[in-house]
Amino acid sequence: MEDTPVGLEHSPLGRASSYPEQYDATLLFPLSRAENRVALGLEASDPLPFIGEDEWHGFELSWLNARGKPVVAVGRFRLPADASNLIESKSFKLYLNSFNQSRFASGEEVAATLERDLSDITGGRVHVDLLDVDDPELMPRALPGECIDALDIEISDYTPSAEHLRAGTDVVEETLHSHLLKSNCPVTGQPDWGSVMVRYKGPRLDREGLLRYLVGFRRHQGFHEHCVEQIFVDLMCRAAPSELLVLARYVRRGGLDISPWRATPGMQPPRPLRLARQ
Repeated sequence: MEDTPVGLEHSPLGRASSYPEQYDATLLFPLSRAENRVALGLEASDPLPFIGEDEWHGFELSWLNARGKPVVAVGRFRLPADASNLIESKSFKLYLNSFNQSRFASGEEVAATLERDLSDITGGRVHVDLLDVDDPELMPRALPGECIDALDIEISDYTPSAEHLRAGTDVVEETLHSHLLKSNCPVTGQPDWGSVMVRYKGPRLDREGLLRYLVGFRRHQGFHEHCVEQIFVDLMCRAAPSELLVLARYVRRGGLDISPWRATPGMQPPRPLRLARQ
């Protein structure tokens, strides 16, 4: 989709909505990534400094088979970070629920329909997997690396400030994570709870400064994808690691969870991972 999406004020987010039961791709509402990236110093004409995906899980996904019997699945949707648009989450929820009373010949037809619609609306190649509700891949696991949440520090700043990020002179390769991430929906003000993992190779990060920085998102208004990109850009600017991966796992809301990740080109993508809070 090449056209610039209309403003967020026209989206269904924060409005009363009916839930259609018949398949309707027009329910999807795109949001341009460009404005928020310009605020991070990333011009549309420049190559992105990262690779990545927005990994969604949709738990409210059901349709009717050819004989009218309901089928349920969990959808895993991988939206590329270089797609021009992301999808407003409530519109995604309404779209998925529109499959409820629609008949499809097979799961393969459902997956193909989802891939086509989501790729069209985002302007990128979206990958879709339909998982059985008992699939072992949906079982929760722990984030890798060391948790920094036990650090006994005083915090009084609840807006993200890159000034907290400091790095030493010795070069290390380590993975750190925190479960104290919280940001807020920029439209409804609803809290978005999450965990974040930072894997890097470069000057050693000051852990207390990193934790202060991450807690600083507590009163910040921003979509999940934009928060992760801000963390990535700030870490690159302040610490200049040669390799960096930032991954967030946000708590499910409205039958959807969103887990964006951004990494320096050449790094291995993280394997799918769900946490107990999701």
